[in-house]
Amino acid sequence: MDASTPLGDSFNFAQHLLVCNSQRASKAAFIDDHSTLSYGLLDERVRRVAAGLRGLGIKREERVLLLMHDCNDWPVSFLGAMYAGIVPVAVNTLLTADDYAYMLEHSRAQAVLVSGALLPALTAAMTKSDHEVSKVIVSRPAAPLHPAEVEFETFVHAQSPLNKPAATSPDDPGFWLYSSGSTGRPKGTVHSHGNPYWTAELYGKGVLALTERDVCFSAAKLFFAYGLGNALSFPMSVGATTLLMAERATPDATFKRWLGQIAGLKPTVFYGAPTGFAGMLAAPNLPTRAEVGLRLVSSAGEALPAELGERFKRHFGVDIVDGIGSTEMLHIFLSNTPERVRYGTTGWPVPGYDIELRGDDGAAVPDGEPGDLYIRGPSAAMMYWGNRAKTRETFQGGWTKSGDKYVRNADGSYTYGGRSDDMLKVSGIYVSPFEVEATLVQHASVLEAAVIGVPDAQGLTKTKAFVVLKAGAQATEAELQAFVKDKLAPYKYPRQIAFVDDLPKTATGKIQRFKLRELEAHAA
Repeated sequence: MDASTPLGDSFNFAQHLLVCNSQRASKAAFIDDHSTLSYGLLDERVRRVAAGLRGLGIKREERVLLLMHDCNDWPVSFLGAMYAGIVPVAVNTLLTADDYAYMLEHSRAQAVLVSGALLPALTAAMTKSDHEVSKVIVSRPAAPLHPAEVEFETFVHAQSPLNKPAATSPDDPGFWLYSSGSTGRPKGTVHSHGNPYWTAELYGKGVLALTERDVCFSAAKLFFAYGLGNALSFPMSVGATTLLMAERATPDATFKRWLGQIAGLKPTVFYGAPTGFAGMLAAPNLPTRAEVGLRLVSSAGEALPAELGERFKRHFGVDIVDGIGSTEMLHIFLSNTPERVRYGTTGWPVPGYDIELRGDDGAAVPDGEPGDLYIRGPSAAMMYWGNRAKTRETFQGGWTKSGDKYVRNADGSYTYGGRSDDMLKVSGIYVSPFEVEATLVQHASVLEAAVIGVPDAQGLTKTKAFVVLKAGAQATEAELQAFVKDKLAPYKYPRQIAFVDDLPKTATGKIQRFKLRELEAHAA
């Protein structure tokens, strides 16, 4: 569908997905570590949760916090709130009690839906916060509950299913996601009911060509924008089946799902991130091509080094389709495609999205020159809640400023340069940390690398690399420097190399270069 086509005055995304699958009542929608949830039972439970939240007196557009590991109760909770016109605020399960206290106060959540394993962190957050919630609904509690808490199953079955969804519009607030800001407090990113519809139509169907025959598995969790599309919006929009996993997506945990050892189903579609792919390819128990059933592999979260994609393709016979999305745009807007992969680039604009690269003066830059990436498309967030200044800075008219640097190539593809605040000027010329990192990981001994700028004795910026070697591998600073000099312009080679056991990362696996810069500043 053309992204310019309106959805009409009335549109409820949860109802839309339930209607899409009304003829698939017996088919498995979600399979988690404990059970299978059919589309028919999903429909009923979504409407029961909607009725239950209404029964708590929560009104339209008020928020509920969703702090839950990936399991069948997650989509039931998320869609149940949206069905009732209530706004679920999906939050990262790896944060601290201080973070959750802030999010409770910032979102003014009226209730919380939480996994039993995360209840202690939530309780600590509620103790720290002055904000009060009406009810805490606990999925799979690990201990006896207090009077203000109710077990999820009890809550679900306490009322009859809500017969009629809230009469929301495609532009009404649908849900929030918190950005994983590298500095300061995370930003509450408000998305409409219409936004996930467009990501499913334009990317899930339009680029990935998912079908109801697919079995989807995402390493990125549902509380991330990437994972939400991968494991909920996209598969449900076509009637596919999704495997959910509560634990962290380690190579071993991922391989068990790939081999069908948990649910008996092998995924046909896997969504991952470059850090995860690097770890898998280095694992001693890497499955063979014949053992897995993958037809499509997607990557996002950070740019995919060409060497990593090529090694994966050689081993499994399947390309990694790399793209870039953001919390603000909800999912991927610039991507390679299953039919057209150019490793080392992030591909081409997804149909329905416009891309511009702009210089410091705001004017468009020519091909081959780095510029700030701006996106225009129908899935852009409405605002950052309670942050007018940052909203104006990021959402500029119809355009969203991504904070990334890119170069447009002659064939219309785009090559990632790095985050705008990570780009380095060495000898007066821009150097992309990602380009140097992608070169370092081509060395046979290197597992991961991160590059930052550090001042030399004269106060000039020079590159420094932090390198994680593969298990049992060895390399010297001079050897790696010579390796980079041989492949890139000489001024780009790292003047210093520090060998480390691991790199600081976000919960999504993105390297946190700002933490490396902070460590260097403190050391100086």
